[in-house]
Amino acid sequence: MSETTHTNYLECLLKSWSTKPTESLSWLSQLRARAIDRVSTQRLPTKRDEEWRFTDISSLADLPYQPSQPDSNLQVQDIAHLCVKEVKNRLVFVDGHYSSQLSTIIDSAALVIGNLPAFLSTHASILESHLGQYAKFDNNVFTALNTAFLRDGALILIPKHTAIAEPVHLLFIATQNEVTSYPRCLLIGETGSNVTLIEDYVALQQGTYITNSVTEINLAANAHAKHIRIQRESTQAFHLANCAVSLAHASNYQSVSISLGSQISRYNLDVRLTDEAAECTIDGLTLIADRQLADTHTCIDHLKPNGTSRQQHKCIVDDAAHAVFNGKIMVRPHAQHTNSSQSSRNLLLSKTAQVNTKPQLEIFADDVKCAHGATVGQLDQEEIFYLESRGLSEVAARNLLTYAFGAEIISRIPVTSLRQQLEQTVLNQTQSN
Repeated sequence: MSETTHTNYLECLLKSWSTKPTESLSWLSQLRARAIDRVSTQRLPTKRDEEWRFTDISSLADLPYQPSQPDSNLQVQDIAHLCVKEVKNRLVFVDGHYSSQLSTIIDSAALVIGNLPAFLSTHASILESHLGQYAKFDNNVFTALNTAFLRDGALILIPKHTAIAEPVHLLFIATQNEVTSYPRCLLIGETGSNVTLIEDYVALQQGTYITNSVTEINLAANAHAKHIRIQRESTQAFHLANCAVSLAHASNYQSVSISLGSQISRYNLDVRLTDEAAECTIDGLTLIADRQLADTHTCIDHLKPNGTSRQQHKCIVDDAAHAVFNGKIMVRPHAQHTNSSQSSRNLLLSKTAQVNTKPQLEIFADDVKCAHGATVGQLDQEEIFYLESRGLSEVAARNLLTYAFGAEIISRIPVTSLRQQLEQTVLNQTQSN
């Protein structure tokens, strides 16, 4: 992709931004203005960039889709199959725009939950101190674009020492073709709080569109959050996502990310352990086929002593699909007594499937316990033979082993009905393949 093509693509997006009315809230206006300034100085990444060398997004230059507009006739019954039965609080966004008639808020007295515009006046100081503070856009054109077009979004604030028993569901539904949506999420967990968040991206039909999402999570001291992220968009779509997490003293963040959809998807997850004794567990599963490309980049940054991190990422790749995993663990000079491990395991189901995996450890402290490893291979022939000797056909044996490989990650989802639904999805996909 030429530099001119990059420029034309971004200029087209900038024109659509400049036609929007100016907000009256100065700090938000300034945040968006800074983001648009950064967009004007950046370009789309290419395979010449080290962080994108396996992921070709040059086709995006031919898709300068305009931002989506609120235009939904969906009824509650249209999304009933997407609802999670354990959920009491659900925020629904259609093509990036909040839908109050599809959303359900029960615990408004126990937590702050709703869309961004509803809290701009009542919670302005909190929003100003958190929104845009963790997902940096100086060197990330997609985060900059999301922030430039920031007008709606999900806000969840868990007050001090409050535990929300039922999960909170953020449901992002794609319905329009040839548009770009900019979902935004902000989760703030105050001291001693506890919450389970489901961040769910779905499509009601096949279509070509772009989802450019940004999620920011801040956990104060001793706060706990379980974050379940599911990407099951149209297999003709483009999904570009950034998630930034900041962990304070003795806070605990657990993430399970499942990637099933999109023609091209890229998920960046950056977790910063900013104080002592912070902990995180990062699990991921990519299951793709045909000519899908799924790229996951993670960075776990230990800044203070006694931090703990665990990461396991798995890819199941069939046909001519291509999976990428790049996982970096950084241990800063003052982060003594860090305990960290990382595993990348990848399963190829065809001769044309590809996986590029790059686990990284960068350690600048001398009293740590860190390990990482990566494997890429096909199904074990001895295991297949063992199952055949027990009466299974070769196809059934392969399907069972493939399902078991992915189910290990899905089993860590703490929401029963969602876990069962995803287990069935994986089972159906492995059998069809």
